[in-house]
Amino acid sequence: MKATTTSIIVAVILIGAAVVLSQSDFSPSDDVLVNNVSLVEGQQIIEIQAKGGYQPRKSIAKAGLPTILRFKTSGTFDCSSAVRIPSLSIRRTLALAGVTDIEIGNSQPGTLKGSCGMGMYPFEIDFQG
Repeated sequence: MKATTTSIIVAVILIGAAVVLSQSDFSPSDDVLVNNVSLVEGQQIIEIQAKGGYQPRKSIAKAGLPTILRFKTSGTFDCSSAVRIPSLSIRRTLALAGVTDIEIGNSQPGTLKGSCGMGMYPFEIDFQG
């Protein structure tokens, strides 16, 4: 009887965990590079979703082009609604819903690192020559 009760409890916990994980925003492809960079009228636009962190967390872009970081938000009330890019002295509060563009000029080859206002959610852009 004791073994049966223990087995049932373990099964309920495992099923509950599976349900919670399947409904969360976690994606195993968080670090996968996606095509979020476009060239419009001579300007490079890097689109990043901001809510519960930044997606994608890693982007690849071309160095030497005028670049705009375009942050898209939709009911973003967490710390990802504030962006910090220390190397460029950028600190910006994003719109709670909508689009916020940040012009960063012509980037040199290398990695640009940014995060939320609290430093909990990082993102980076690899500018390649």
